[in-house]
Amino acid sequence: IETHARPETSFKDKVPLLQVENVSVHYGKAQALENVSIHIHEGEFVSIVGLNGAGKTTLFNTISGFLPYTGEIVRGGEKLRGTSPAKIARSGLVQCPESRELFGEMSVRENLDLGGQHLDDDARAKQLAWLFELFPILRERQGQMAQTLSGGEQQMLAIGRALMMQPQILILDEPTLGLAPVILELLSKALTRLRQTTSITVLLGEQNVTFALPHADRVYVLEHARIVWEGDPGRFAAEAGADFL
Repeated sequence: IETHARPETSFKDKVPLLQVENVSVHYGKAQALENVSIHIHEGEFVSIVGLNGAGKTTLFNTISGFLPYTGEIVRGGEKLRGTSPAKIARSGLVQCPESRELFGEMSVRENLDLGGQHLDDDARAKQLAWLFELFPILRERQGQMAQTLSGGEQQMLAIGRALMMQPQILILDEPTLGLAPVILELLSKALTRLRQTTSITVLLGEQNVTFALPHADRVYVLEHARIVWEGDPGRFAAEAGADFL
């Protein structure tokens, strides 16, 4: 797998933009996350690799404000504990969930406009034009009901709607799940473009490492609710790839 990692020292922020410090989450008596610590710099692409049930979605939902936790989550020097999910999203930390959460009986354009509802007309038009360059299929489908799209097109719409919110940090939870190779290629190109032309910070949760590694600057492996490995994607195959490759 070809990787294109940028060294951690190449990111300008001295203190990482997002820090998850010794975070634990319980569902009743079951431990869903155990002392998880990760950090991500502004503009960095970090992949959280883990098999189904490892805790990726729990981690992302915790960062997004949906679950109680012990430990600390700090963004830009501010602790996020007690901040509502809506306020976290409005402040630029946006999750694109595995379930997509689209409004099926609304058009593609209406779904996108919902993502950009905080923007004035000019800014929304500009963001939309940029997005249609990233995902041309959404321009072609903008009048269609979201529920009539293919799975791959729905995934692009879900990511597109998240991008209409102009996120500083974008969390993508299993974006490749169940998608055809041709769609994976389109998603891969879009992520490459985001990485090369914007300062958006991306946290990508995946079990498909052949998709995740080429885009990652750093990789964490989440296994049974714990981080068991962290490192450069180039070292992943030799040191941590046995379960995935």
